[in-house]
Amino acid sequence: MYRDESLNCTDCSRPFAFTASEQEFFAAKGFTNKPSRCPDCRAARKAQRGEGGGGARSGGYSGGGAQREMFDAICSTCGKTAQVPFKPRGDKPVYCRDCFTPRQSYR
Repeated sequence: MYRDESLNCTDCSRPFAFTASEQEFFAAKGFTNKPSRCPDCRAARKAQRGEGGGGARSGGYSGGGAQREMFDAICSTCGKTAQVPFKPRGDKPVYCRDCFTPRQSYR
């Protein structure tokens, strides 16, 4: 169904292959446009924007986007002020980093 195509890069004007497997991948992801940059120019643009690999949930997030809103809370164990990434409602305990980390090993 898919055939290798030769496309021209909009940045460097060099031809590059848009392979059948890449086309299949694009279709599976729901992408409707063909790539406009060759792999080298795509990598350079990605590096320029500061995008590494990994998303926010995988621990690979290094910034560049909006910072997560943090909220002040009082640790339920030691009473120290803590910053947490959710708005405490008061119906569940909240822990500072020092008190939370040992609790994770019990899960």
